[in-house]
Amino acid sequence: MRKLFSIALAAFLFSSCSSGQTNGVKTNLTATEFANKINESVTATIIDVRTPDEFSKGHLVNASNFDWNGNDFEKQIAPLDKSKPVFVYCLSGGRSSSAANKMRSVGFKAVYELSGGIMKWRSENLPETSGESNKSTGMTKQEFDELLNVEKLVLIDFYADWCAPCIKMKPYLEEISKDMADKVVVIRINADDNQALCKELKIDALPVLHLYKNKSLTWTNSGFIDKSEVIKMLEK
Repeated sequence: MRKLFSIALAAFLFSSCSSGQTNGVKTNLTATEFANKINESVTATIIDVRTPDEFSKGHLVNASNFDWNGNDFEKQIAPLDKSKPVFVYCLSGGRSSSAANKMRSVGFKAVYELSGGIMKWRSENLPETSGESNKSTGMTKQEFDELLNVEKLVLIDFYADWCAPCIKMKPYLEEISKDMADKVVVIRINADDNQALCKELKIDALPVLHLYKNKSLTWTNSGFIDKSEVIKMLEK
């Protein structure tokens, strides 16, 4: 009986975590919900858990940069008031989820996550800052269109340096670029360096593949995909 109770309790806890709730309170929020929740909090603590380089290219107003993959994350969160709400985000949601779970495990009472990360925030045209008036927005739409002005197929890979699926796909995309050079041009575009372009093309997740033929978009894929599936699309 005790064993069955333990199994049931574990299942309940897993369900609560996976549904984005803590003690019955929704903690995994859409970009709009995240923004509204911050506005409701008089002294909101906002934590960007990306790298300093990512942070410098654009972040939420009043956010502090505590790099989840750095060596000082636990030291940085230690002085924070665990009884007050904390808002955590990263590029697309992976690192912030790990950071939020860590914070809950050490006693933080209310940790809210931005579902889809700053990519979703940008797709909703919500405000951010870089602290730099001369911030570069990267490639323009006109420059992007010029990349498509070739007779071959053009495979665009929208990626980020800290996106795990992007890193996993990079080697085989380089292989395709070399082995199928007579048929396809492979172009990788760093989403963090080309925020305005990604917003205009409605890239709100990573990785994303776009396949163009005669300047027309013929296929898209969001998320990890095997090399064999990509080649199938290229050989159609």
